[in-house]
Amino acid sequence: MLWVLIALMLVVAVSVIAVPLYRADKRISATIALSALTVTALSALIYSQIGTPGSRSQSAEQMADVDEVVAVLAARLEQDPGDTSGWKMLGRSYFSLRNFPGAISAFEKAVELESGQDGQTLTDLGEAIIYSDADAIVGRAGDLFENALVLTPNNPKALFYGGMAAVQRGDKELGATRWEALLATSPPPNVQEILRQQIAELRGETPATVADTPAAPPAEAPATANGITVSVDLGESALSANLPDATVFIIVRDPLQPSPPIAALRRQVSELPTSVIIGDSDAMIPGRVPSGFDRLEIIARVSLAGQPVAVSGDWFGDSIIGTAETQDVQITIDRQVP
Repeated sequence: MLWVLIALMLVVAVSVIAVPLYRADKRISATIALSALTVTALSALIYSQIGTPGSRSQSAEQMADVDEVVAVLAARLEQDPGDTSGWKMLGRSYFSLRNFPGAISAFEKAVELESGQDGQTLTDLGEAIIYSDADAIVGRAGDLFENALVLTPNNPKALFYGGMAAVQRGDKELGATRWEALLATSPPPNVQEILRQQIAELRGETPATVADTPAAPPAEAPATANGITVSVDLGESALSANLPDATVFIIVRDPLQPSPPIAALRRQVSELPTSVIIGDSDAMIPGRVPSGFDRLEIIARVSLAGQPVAVSGDWFGDSIIGTAETQDVQITIDRQVP
């Protein structure tokens, strides 16, 4: 059943972008083909990262009588309509069963109880709406994604759909910016490449291809052409804080233009101390590679909320290096974001 749901999701996602493009061009252009490929891969990414395809709740045993379970939950909520978590669970259950009107109704109840202040619930409602009416990506669903991004700027699903909505409205720059933020969450390498290509096309750039990549670094390549070795550990203050096993973002930035990042990797606190190599192959945008900069800022940050953007309470360490001289950098995480 899981793969049936994913297939349906991909068909709808493709239709949101590809069909309007076809209506405009009256032909299957390269843009349409790339858009279809992009939303297919990105939809799979979003559900592999924030869905629950491998969760115990979707095992064969527990799904055996799912209709009865959902009916019991719905009946209980009739007796206890103030149960916000219950309405969210019911919405996700209906969505999995492809009962999109039921999912919309359940998520609307949850949004009402939360006074519209939970970005994930707004995103879930918007998603259910576009699966019921794909044109709503530039209507009510699009508005919900905008509100969700105000509340949770780094929500992967909201960034994905918010980028689609921006492209549909003709705001290619905003769509590219949102997918750059999605790229910063370190999706799988194959999805990163698709994201980079789509971002480049939205900005009118030429996407990098295998044919464009030289077989070996040029003779005068900077010292960082083969990668920067970044060693990361926790300082005494961070160790004494007994940090949970949170995500550690290792980010390379241009000191003069910090956003968007040049490259990023992700590790866990439990893996520290560790050493990683960040090279041109880890670049987030084609042509904007670490070896192309004279100076780089390297940041290692423990994200207590799991978000690529720093928030108060996160622990971090950083260093600025000159790429002509330095191939190795040691970063100790010993400071806290105010």
